[in-house]
Amino acid sequence: MTRALILGGTADASLLAAEIARAGIDAVYSYGGRTRAPADQPLPTRIGGFGGVSGLADYIRRENVTHVIDATHPFAAEMSRNAVVACAETGTPLIALERAPWAKEPGDNWIEIADVSAAVAALPEAAENVFLAIGRQHIAPFATKPQHAYTLRFVDPPDAPLPFAADVIVSRGPFTLEGELEMMRARGITWIVARNSGGDGARAKIDAARRLGLPVVMISRPQLPERLRAESVDEIMQWLSHRTCLGA
Repeated sequence: MTRALILGGTADASLLAAEIARAGIDAVYSYGGRTRAPADQPLPTRIGGFGGVSGLADYIRRENVTHVIDATHPFAAEMSRNAVVACAETGTPLIALERAPWAKEPGDNWIEIADVSAAVAALPEAAENVFLAIGRQHIAPFATKPQHAYTLRFVDPPDAPLPFAADVIVSRGPFTLEGELEMMRARGITWIVARNSGGDGARAKIDAARRLGLPVVMISRPQLPERLRAESVDEIMQWLSHRTCLGA
């Protein structure tokens, strides 16, 4: 019998959960616990970490998990690395539902860098209005450039003081091009810092930046161990039913 574990938290993971529920496949959806009010899922749901590689491996054994689908955010590197090791230790098939990264298009003014530290360094010394679209776990390094007026956008209100003064928008995507253009114009945004998450749900800010001619400091995805990957829910469903052999 198939019993799948979805490591979720993304819009793609929710689409997968809905398809798995419709197919009647036994599965559990796991949230990392970073969002206070995560979206409801049509599957049994757990919230919180596993306790590293050993905790995840123990969970896989204890719950008789037969397949693991890593549908976490492309920048949830620690969870993805833990999944690779835990699945190798337990002999459990693993696949990643990994949307393609955004590709630079004509008119884009990207400064492509490797990590958050490099993103801080890439911002100018002169004061600018900066939209930090990178999630609350990664904003602390920008305190070293307090001259900028920062706009942040979170799913939940901050539960602790921010490391610097900032204007906080509390909102859950997906976002539209029209909405992003309105927000950036109203706040006088002159620079954007973003992670190359890919997909459609967060793309509008990149399209808006192109439309407005704004520079975007684009953080590349972290390097992860080699693993089986798919870009669509259909491919994952085929993998679960063993109808196809997907390449890495």
